Amino acid sequence: MDALFAPNHPLDQSVAVMAARVRDRSDSLSAQELVGAALARIEACNADLHAFLCVTPEIALEQARAVDAAVQAGQDPGPLAGVPLAVKDNLAVPGAPLTCASRILANYTPPTAATSVARAVAAGACVVGKTNLDEFAMGSSTENSAFGATRNPYDRTRVPGGSSGGSAAAVAAGLAPLALGSDTGGSIRQPAALCGIVGVKPTYGRVSRNGLVAFASSLDQVGPFGRTAADARALLQAIEGPDDADATTRAMPSVAASTPPSLAGLRYGTVREFDVSQVPGGADAEAAVDGVRARLRAAGATAVDLSLPLVTGSIPVYYIVAPAEASSNLARFDGVRYGHRAHDANSLESLYARSRDEGFGTEVKRRILIGTFALSSGYADAYYKRAMAARTALRAQFDAAFKRCDVLISATTPTSAFALGEKSDDPLAMYLCDVLTVAANLAGIPAVSIPCGRDSRGLPLGLQLWGPVGSEGRLLDLAAALAAETGLGYEAPTGYGGPA
Repeated sequence: MDALFAPNHPLDQSVAVMAARVRDRSDSLSAQELVGAALARIEACNADLHAFLCVTPEIALEQARAVDAAVQAGQDPGPLAGVPLAVKDNLAVPGAPLTCASRILANYTPPTAATSVARAVAAGACVVGKTNLDEFAMGSSTENSAFGATRNPYDRTRVPGGSSGGSAAAVAAGLAPLALGSDTGGSIRQPAALCGIVGVKPTYGRVSRNGLVAFASSLDQVGPFGRTAADARALLQAIEGPDDADATTRAMPSVAASTPPSLAGLRYGTVREFDVSQVPGGADAEAAVDGVRARLRAAGATAVDLSLPLVTGSIPVYYIVAPAEASSNLARFDGVRYGHRAHDANSLESLYARSRDEGFGTEVKRRILIGTFALSSGYADAYYKRAMAARTALRAQFDAAFKRCDVLISATTPTSAFALGEKSDDPLAMYLCDVLTVAANLAGIPAVSIPCGRDSRGLPLGLQLWGPVGSEGRLLDLAAALAAETGLGYEAPTGYGGPA
């Protein structure tokens, strides 16, 4: 075990250094060696963390051999050459199961790759496994998986966040330098915060959703996890861009790194409705954000006090829009075309009902029922249409805010990681874990979570940066500048990976 996490281990370097070493024929590091190192760490640690549902050594080593062959032939295998990549198990990887952590898809293997996965592999990344999630990405703790909960590497009695908790735990523990997740209401940023790493929710339309199993189509976005802003940027740059297979994608300015911004003159917004100091357990998170604000002011940045009143309604709006779209998207899982099929059903109606009852877990059923009700005759106007109108008005409030400031700053989550099982019997308490994240999805704007120190128990906290449409590159530049200014960043959990 000690050798797996020895100082200066190649997996604990930055993604740029790893890939550069693989591309350099004079260096002794090969893609196959990097992948082998990741697979060894996964084998040693996954039983404790349960970050991965499926490990894919054959796929990863085949991809690594292709990278090494390109290097030997004098070709450039890409900016992610040989870098091990974990993929959330709601994204298609050919030859690997695609379960969405649900029994209803337990035996499904997709024939084609998600566009985001294909682009990462084309850039040289090697897929080492599929990570755990809340079933169909519905949850905030990765406890709703049909195959068991993932544990937080900083405290294995606590959750890693969700729904992309497996991806976040894998990166935080150093099992893979990069991971893909999806974010519908905070499912990248919230686990990134609870696991002390960087997570990016892109602008809606920057990254293709092709090959992502749909939860709520107007909210879902694929995005990266990394230990640093530079690492996350490398993966986002590889997967961004229009895709003919997803009509919602569009061309935007690249997220490629620019000159690090000066904090002097930066206008950062403090939104009154984002203050969590009065939330039970929220004092530590708000204090950590206040510390960053103080450093910004000392560096010459200017605070802008803002109010976004509709943010206070973002949770109820989200929990009408998202379940309504989930109800529609999950109607395809009917026991006929693919997925779990109930045995001995004596009618078409009973086949549908029994297959779905046996295949879906409690939280998925709850959201399907909520969504079906919100769309039902006589209620759609009262619920869904009003929620969509509120969403439009919320977007307008964000647009107005960004005319007054360059970036909004808040905590990512009201508290640090909570104990496994603590909120399992209280769905509303679980939903409120996303009170600081869902608004970005409703508005379609980008947001980045970066490490923001520790709470009084030594658990990671996250700082969230919000920007206008298409500003991911600027947000990542600012994230890097803040890390340099404050010294805050990834700190490996005891017994796991080292510095990136």
